[in-house]
Amino acid sequence: MATMKYKPTTPSRRHMSVASFDEVTKFTPEKSLIEVKKKHAGRNSYGKITVRHQGGGNKQKYRLIDFKREEGKATVIGVEYDPNRTSYIALLQNEEGKKSYVIAPLGVTDGDVLYSGADADIKPGNTLPIEKIPVGTIIHNIEIYPGKGGQLVRTAGAQAQLMAKENGMAQVRLPSGEVRLIRLDCKATIGQIGNIEHDTVKIGKAGKTRHMGIRPTVRGSVMNPCDHPHGGGEGKSPVGRPGPVTPWGKPALGYKTRNKKARTNKYIVKRRNGR
Repeated sequence: MATMKYKPTTPSRRHMSVASFDEVTKFTPEKSLIEVKKKHAGRNSYGKITVRHQGGGNKQKYRLIDFKREEGKATVIGVEYDPNRTSYIALLQNEEGKKSYVIAPLGVTDGDVLYSGADADIKPGNTLPIEKIPVGTIIHNIEIYPGKGGQLVRTAGAQAQLMAKENGMAQVRLPSGEVRLIRLDCKATIGQIGNIEHDTVKIGKAGKTRHMGIRPTVRGSVMNPCDHPHGGGEGKSPVGRPGPVTPWGKPALGYKTRNKKARTNKYIVKRRNGR
């Protein structure tokens, strides 16, 4: 996958780039696998904004993704763009004619046959229980709870590595660098996720972020003191406190919010910060 750059016909076009979509082979979604996606503009059921900077954007349909990967054999009949995620999705059809979407691994294209089950080969796109996967293998779409479906490593270009297996648990190194314990009876998919150059795409202009449903973000330092703790002062001013905070005075930008008594702390072998 590569990116295409525009000619600098305007200031916003000068640094703008877009994905080349080389991996995409199918350009219309499967009607039986899409659902209406309602917009909420960051508001909860009471109409109060709980997530800022959301609203507007192009209409989207949600593609139903099979994160559980039902056992059996299926053939790839198309790789599609999905507006709801950074990775591409692959449309599979099994021997009974049933179709399903999965996250598209790197290198998988039309006509490839993918298997799901304990007897599947170690090949990109195949899904197996972790106990059947050799140590050192690159994996993605990893389950945390057996049978619930993949919850870890699902973004474009992401990959995890199986580091060790002992006492019914596997050590998996996640893209963040964190090493985590996963049960051996959880399933994972072989290979790296496609669209690996997604993070190199430059949006280029403000209008494109509006098409994506992202509203403008205003810096607190340019607000008035009544609107933000960073606001006020003559000219450019520092935040005026030990560290940056949210509009409501809570620590931000690097402040650790993970509960030190979290139930899942015992499954983390090594933190992403190296400790």
